[in-house]
Amino acid sequence: MPSNKYYLRRLFVLLFLAFSFQVKAQESSPLTLWYKQPAADVWTDALPIGNGKLGAMVYGNVENELIQLNEHTVWSGGPNRNDNPDALAALPEIRRLIFEGKQKEAEELAAKTIQSKKSHGQKFQPVGDLNIAFEGHSIFTDYRRELDLAKAISKVSYTVDGVTYTREAIASFADNVIAVHFTASKPGMISFTASMSTPQPNAIIEQRPENELTISGITTDHEGVKGQVKFKSLTKINNKGGVLTSSDNSLIVKDADEATVYVSIATNFNNYLDLSGDENARAEANMDEASTKSFEDLLKANLIEYQKYFNRVTLDLGETEASKLPTDERLKSFRTENDPQLVTLYYQYGRYLLISSSQPGGQPANLQGIWNKEMSPPWDSKYTININAQMNYWPAEKTNLAELHEPFLKMVTEMAEAGEETARVMYGARGWMAHHNTDIWRITGPVDAIFWGIWSGGGAWTSQHLWEHFQYSGDMEYLKSIYPILKGAAMFYVDFLVEHPDKPWLVVNPGTSPENAPAAHEGSSLDAGTTMDNQLVFDAFSAVIQASEMLGNDQSFADSLRAMRDQLPPMQIGKHGQLQEWLDDIDDPNDHHRHISHLYGLFPSNQISPLRTPELYSASKNTLIQRGDVSTGWSMGWKVNWWARMLDGNHAYKLIQNQLSPVGSNRGGGGSYNNLFDAHPPFQIDGNFGCTSGITEMLVQSANGEIHLLPALPDVWQDGSITGIRAKGGFEVVELKWEGGKIEKVVIKSAIGGNLRVRVPNSLGLPNGDKPMNAKGENPNPFYQVPVTADPIVSPEADIIPVDLSDMKLYDIKTVAGEVVTLVAGE
Repeated sequence: MPSNKYYLRRLFVLLFLAFSFQVKAQESSPLTLWYKQPAADVWTDALPIGNGKLGAMVYGNVENELIQLNEHTVWSGGPNRNDNPDALAALPEIRRLIFEGKQKEAEELAAKTIQSKKSHGQKFQPVGDLNIAFEGHSIFTDYRRELDLAKAISKVSYTVDGVTYTREAIASFADNVIAVHFTASKPGMISFTASMSTPQPNAIIEQRPENELTISGITTDHEGVKGQVKFKSLTKINNKGGVLTSSDNSLIVKDADEATVYVSIATNFNNYLDLSGDENARAEANMDEASTKSFEDLLKANLIEYQKYFNRVTLDLGETEASKLPTDERLKSFRTENDPQLVTLYYQYGRYLLISSSQPGGQPANLQGIWNKEMSPPWDSKYTININAQMNYWPAEKTNLAELHEPFLKMVTEMAEAGEETARVMYGARGWMAHHNTDIWRITGPVDAIFWGIWSGGGAWTSQHLWEHFQYSGDMEYLKSIYPILKGAAMFYVDFLVEHPDKPWLVVNPGTSPENAPAAHEGSSLDAGTTMDNQLVFDAFSAVIQASEMLGNDQSFADSLRAMRDQLPPMQIGKHGQLQEWLDDIDDPNDHHRHISHLYGLFPSNQISPLRTPELYSASKNTLIQRGDVSTGWSMGWKVNWWARMLDGNHAYKLIQNQLSPVGSNRGGGGSYNNLFDAHPPFQIDGNFGCTSGITEMLVQSANGEIHLLPALPDVWQDGSITGIRAKGGFEVVELKWEGGKIEKVVIKSAIGGNLRVRVPNSLGLPNGDKPMNAKGENPNPFYQVPVTADPIVSPEADIIPVDLSDMKLYDIKTVAGEVVTLVAGE
């Protein structure tokens, strides 16, 4: 029979293990943003949490905590249209003026007849603030504020009079509430006063008898559109020990052991045409369900829902002593210190932000994701669809977050519905179209001054996201469902393209290269046949042609698109060796404009490649050099992707260094705020997503008829690994490990079968010693068809930069659905 010492020893071991598990559970992961000081009143120092429907910014202030709150459907206005029917009658005259070189006159006429006379878009707005006051906590020590990306939890800890206080906050994916938990190292020490405030002018804050606080309101009118979104916020506290009372619209906790604040927010929004929901019942239902659960139970359920997305991808670029410093200090020194783990942190932060701001059934991530404290935020925090909204979703497919693409794809289907009337009323065209901006009401008419608003490529570009979603999954039923939308985007151009009077081409007129204007046009942005317009039409037509082939229907329409595609202007290389932005060779090599829209063909499209189109590669490189590196944050994010596609990892890394610099340190804009939000400035979230996409493109690409591994590896990342990256055709790079810049091992899973063509920097073999087959000819995998880019027209004055391609290997491996292919380094 065991002795008492045996039982005591066993009990000690069990207690030790339990304590160790608890400590481990509370430890922060290496993927943590952390700081030694509160955010005070600086919004871009606060830390974001979100669940795709609710967003919160946690300031971490000790004595007066502030948690700013958003809900994804709280927008000004209501259902509306902003088309200008005067456009159709004026269109012939506008076209004539542009063809005659009178762009400024054309712009003046377009401002009167095409520019919207109604709403220029509604505003994404905040709900309010949760304010929590801790009397007697003005003097504190051992302060730490953090956001753990691996667990989606914000945490604050500090010490007052020998007691350590801890706050934890989550935006629950499982229960759709914001929950904030308060604990202390000694019992009975939790005392605070919670209140709500709101900047909404049409809202009322009330205190319920059952110790709840409410905000009830309706959003504001804007530009003649009546505010119609009704919202309800509920705040409730569950305390363990102590006393909970209420007074003067405040909830007061005294001497509790711990307490949890629950916030539920809902609106009457059903969809962009329907506001018949019951915001009160929705908010009550979420609160009734969530408030019966302990914070620990909420946390467990939230972790499961969150990590099913986040844990799909890992990245390891190495670690140095710099990774032990607070995040703001690392940001200041990143340009001069070797800190590869900060890149990993920033990369995963982008994925965290997308998970937190875009969930199935919710609204797409807008210009600020789901976080905004202003009633009138910059650019209304809308969806700018001439680059910014698309950039938000560049990481979705490749970084294994395909489900989170759904809100954006849903928005495109709704824009296609709304955009049919815009195409018909304004341009006399079939199909659908959208201009350069939209909002929660899915407006598709021109927004802002005609200089920006006349751009007509919103339908062509956003519909490519539907096509891309299919290309990654290979789901034929999904392709059938989206084919009418793809066809509608192409059909618009069938009717909108016109013959150029002096050149043998079909062109978009009026057109523009987003937000830029050549000096030769007296500051007018209008033109015919701009390079980006041509590239967008090429892609819109090509997607329908390929979809028609794969579905085996609509061949006559596809044939008509082929004929029209052949009449589009080819890309042109100008006298400065640049890729021409305009139909005429009028680019200024000293133009450093943030938009380089004519490189859409390089990325996100694949019309330009150093491997397939060396002259256009040269022209793109010259254009990038002439435009320069430093620009707004989102522009630098796009440039990371471009330089990755140029196979220049060192230059791409230079852009990452610029991006990971404190805001204000780059002459010309860009950089990051202390919470690693992207700085235009001001804050725009697109740069975060763009850079995450660009880092992926440096390591794995699947755009050139093949999967290209380590295509743009910088010298500073000689050793590393990445897991979980998706590629087109249903492939997943389950594991990629490299040492000394060479691949040691790669594991690729094929979900749907088909030929796996892979380009690598060094020889690889199968684990059994066999060699994979060297690739020849076109890739037979239909998901890797690349439409042929027409030969460019090259100015005799242009200098062409030769492509310097290192020795690479190209293999073909036949796969069946579910097969896993492993390749290892070999002779």
